[in-house]
Amino acid sequence: MMNCCGLLTDQNEPVPLKSIEVELEVRDHVATVVSTLNYQNKEDKSIEAVFVFPLPGDAAVCHFSAKMGQKEIVAEVKEKQEAREEYDDALSSGQQAFLLEESDQSPDIFSMRVGCLPPGESASIRLEYVTELAVQADEGLRFCLPAVLNPRYTPQGSEAPAVQVNSVPASLVPYSLSFSARVSSPRPISKVESSCSLDPLQFLNTDQTQATVKLGAGHKFDRDFEVLIYYKDAHQPTAVVEAGQASAKPGTLMGDPVVMVSLFPEFPQSVMSSVTSCGEFVFLVDRSGSMEDPINKDRNQTRISSARETLLLLLKSLPMGCYFNIYSFGSSFEHIFPKSVEYSQQTMEEALKIVGTMEADLGGTQILKALKHIYEQPCIPRQPRQLFVFTDGEMGNPKEVIGLVKKNSGSHRCFAFGIGEGASSALINGLAEEGGGHAQFITGSDRMQPKVMQSLRFALQPAVVDISITWDLPKDMSVTVLSPPITELFQGQRSLVYGQLSGQAAEGCVTVKYSLAGHPTHKQLHDVKCVCRLTVHRLGARTLIRSLEMEGRESRGEQHTGVKEKVVALSIQSGVSSCFTAFIAVNKGEGEAIQGPLVRRNVPAPGEWISNNTFPMSLGDLFFASLFSSDSDDDAFWTHPEMKPPPCDPLLQLVSLQKASGFWMLDSALAAALGKTNEEVGKSKPEPVSSEVWATILALIWLQEFQTDAKDEWQILAGKAVLWLQAQNGTTTLMSLDFEQ
Repeated sequence: MMNCCGLLTDQNEPVPLKSIEVELEVRDHVATVVSTLNYQNKEDKSIEAVFVFPLPGDAAVCHFSAKMGQKEIVAEVKEKQEAREEYDDALSSGQQAFLLEESDQSPDIFSMRVGCLPPGESASIRLEYVTELAVQADEGLRFCLPAVLNPRYTPQGSEAPAVQVNSVPASLVPYSLSFSARVSSPRPISKVESSCSLDPLQFLNTDQTQATVKLGAGHKFDRDFEVLIYYKDAHQPTAVVEAGQASAKPGTLMGDPVVMVSLFPEFPQSVMSSVTSCGEFVFLVDRSGSMEDPINKDRNQTRISSARETLLLLLKSLPMGCYFNIYSFGSSFEHIFPKSVEYSQQTMEEALKIVGTMEADLGGTQILKALKHIYEQPCIPRQPRQLFVFTDGEMGNPKEVIGLVKKNSGSHRCFAFGIGEGASSALINGLAEEGGGHAQFITGSDRMQPKVMQSLRFALQPAVVDISITWDLPKDMSVTVLSPPITELFQGQRSLVYGQLSGQAAEGCVTVKYSLAGHPTHKQLHDVKCVCRLTVHRLGARTLIRSLEMEGRESRGEQHTGVKEKVVALSIQSGVSSCFTAFIAVNKGEGEAIQGPLVRRNVPAPGEWISNNTFPMSLGDLFFASLFSSDSDDDAFWTHPEMKPPPCDPLLQLVSLQKASGFWMLDSALAAALGKTNEEVGKSKPEPVSSEVWATILALIWLQEFQTDAKDEWQILAGKAVLWLQAQNGTTTLMSLDFEQ
């Protein structure tokens, strides 16, 4: 039985971590984060505190130090095994030591060891990292401070993590969080939002390009903390040049200036409203046991039931003439069709019957076998493959998964959706980045359906192609591009390109060219901003390190050793973390040799411990049960006769009745979905209009009038209905509704 009194772990051990203080500095699209972790040993013996915690998947840790009293020790970056041995030697000699390292399996999991903390001693650990801010579908920049660390599933045959996650229920996390942010940009700041309570935004100048904000009082660090930042004129490309480090040697990455170009193309309404009628759409759904957990703390719905409802909307929204298939995975994987099939009324109905029976009953989280099977299927000519992955991200081998997607990136796009608190940002962002798609996270009070339908809309639209960046530099200067080449960008995607400048510093300009829907765009950036700090350098180093790490995973023998040496050298030079290095700090004062092992105190991370029997059947469960049962009596679906079923979600009820080509039938089921009788929907039909046309018009009017807030969810399928109506002679005059996509 867990003792909830005092600072105790689930083994009734004292917790040495007291509080976490976070300072965020945002400059346009990138951020520097400084976290201070305050430890105190209240025991009567020396302890070793171990804290396993998540960071954003693309973060680059660039500073690690410890302060005891007035003495500060700054860590060095060393090869990982060397750092571990130095840490162990220090502890055995009675010296205080601190070790920070990235997980070998996942770049978003770090472990921190605070070694030989004497009785009564306090220590403040300062951790600094830089990161790119991901762009959301609504053009907001997302910063997430992960709190929840769900146990990661390690597939059989994969190497287990060196340090195991110690989790407690999120409500029992015994340390507090304080947070403040400073935002600056060349563009005015529109707003800053969060899933948690924030103090009012404070602007620092009249043009509103600088502002500060703080986390409201009383916040419990029991869930991921998310901040969304919105700028005006967000699509204007920018270039930033950062001077080199004065102490670094010229000609090295840290000694030379580094330039960062931001490219975030705007899609005009004319392009947004055009959709393709081709493509192969493959949906890959997580059915591991953890998908039975609630999607978030604010809604009585499981992750798997939300996924089922989302698949219904997706299948109803696909265009005629495309191909599709649905895979699901856990310890094993399943697929509905042996290979992708052409979308029709028959194949849609067959797929929906199986979707309605999907449960979180496939065990662990092994996505690799399913992905390999998908990639083994030959692509269909003139049907571009689009892969949609739905997962709570609780897997221990994201590097393998991301590597496989990158290997096959030339044959498809990948959209990834992280479901629930604690989804691995390294996995979700990595899948989308390497697959040329878009990443979305469903947290807090979010609904999955609108975010997924936004991504489907992106998948159905043209892409920005023929992208080129020309560096117009004086003859004594040159640039080495650190980022992979950009072949195309889709709606909602932004790319940051890093380049190392060498030679005599002088003014230049950057020219960006691309084409969208056959229309070329040409922009010259003369107003290049100059900044200090080293954020751009470190992000450039991180970009190069991640590329080399990926190359190292694909190489063997001497080639792998050579790649590792390059990564270690670059990591040490730039002071940026990698999978082959670690931060080590040792207080080399006088210490007495330790007899026997130190007492270890694992600092608990918030986890999601929720019984699968806690939540009642969701609306989605009931909807699918009633849709595919042969018995129309609702009471037949309930095992407890005293319980009365809640009403079906009216939107899903109407959507379920739409045919694959886009129309509705005028029948009792439609009347019930509209809340009318057969007589009411039939008697108002104009004489020359067919019953299918009239039913479709009624359905569209109902969506427009009563489901305005859910427009993101039904917009595509409504557009399909409008196209069907337009194909029926003489009916377009009846339409005065706005269903632009």
